[in-house]
Amino acid sequence: MNKDELSNVIAEKIGISKKQALDAVELITDTITKTIKEGGEVTFTGFGTFSARQRKGRIGVNPRNVSQQIEIPSVKVVKFKAGKNLKEALKT
Repeated sequence: MNKDELSNVIAEKIGISKKQALDAVELITDTITKTIKEGGEVTFTGFGTFSARQRKGRIGVNPRNVSQQIEIPSVKVVKFKAGKNLKEALKT
């Protein structure tokens, strides 16, 4: 499912226009992105939690020349921890 399909489902379920639903989806994703970027986390009780964490840098191997080592820098990545209701829904 992509953003347009999600906004169509929302529009049908709550009886708003597709444009309003798409705007709502974009607002939600923008807000989540901004919050995580600022170091916060976003929790949807029962669904899961979005947060950011720092992945440590390390020494890796150049795939084109396996005898050459390369330094992989540390980077900030998104972390999602599934909530209880989501985990239970996937078990059935």
